[in-house]
Amino acid sequence: MKSLANEIDMSCYSFKLKNQVRIAQLSDCHLLADPAGMYQGIQPYHSLAAVLAALQYSDLDALILTGDLTQDHSQASYQHYLTLLAAFRIPVFWLPGNHDDSQLMSDLFHQAPFRPEKQLLAAGWQLLLLDSTGPTPAGYFPAERVQQLQHQLIESQQPSWLFTHHHPAPIGSSIDRHGWQDSEPFWQLLMQHEQVQGIAHGHCHHAYLRQLHGKNVVGCPATSVQFQQTSDWQTVASVSQWCEWTFRNDGSFSVDFKRMMP
Repeated sequence: MKSLANEIDMSCYSFKLKNQVRIAQLSDCHLLADPAGMYQGIQPYHSLAAVLAALQYSDLDALILTGDLTQDHSQASYQHYLTLLAAFRIPVFWLPGNHDDSQLMSDLFHQAPFRPEKQLLAAGWQLLLLDSTGPTPAGYFPAERVQQLQHQLIESQQPSWLFTHHHPAPIGSSIDRHGWQDSEPFWQLLMQHEQVQGIAHGHCHHAYLRQLHGKNVVGCPATSVQFQQTSDWQTVASVSQWCEWTFRNDGSFSVDFKRMMP
């Protein structure tokens, strides 16, 4: 078995110099091998296809997919992304979620517009894509990953933003049973580095923005269904949703929660 250190992609992607970059974050798409397949009362392939059609000719600089791209773990479900994103002329970065097969993603997402880098330099910002997956559906960020993140934060004092799949702190709903396990070392590290402005995640199928330990925490809604904020697991087959980010070279940022018009 290869070590976690060997799984970490050390390469870096640098955007062209500009005053700001705009990035769409899509999460929890839950595609199936069959494009007509159903997930929680919707057809997730068609939900994602509609979002991508709306974004294709926008002025975005990149897409970031933050996990749970598949529901049935099939190769065919990932191949849909190759088709749906084939016409995009901007880089597409990705992270696995607890439903994903990281090796299968790496094997298939090796051609444009997909990019393998997990460290992005953009408009004076460092954007880090963190793998939070492990042997269970819960978030997993062991010492090796904490040490790698520490190295990246020591090496760069640029304003930094983190993207991951799992939520790093409970949000008070049923999804917390699959939340980030043993998050204290992670938060201790973040609190030591003032340049870390915040973290954005998927997994919760719920849009929110709050402050925790002096950092911004943003939940990206799903392109599939949204989760009710209840102690028992309930879903809402509402319109597809996502986040759009702007990172500026003055160190400021903004996030917009987007949704398809019904």
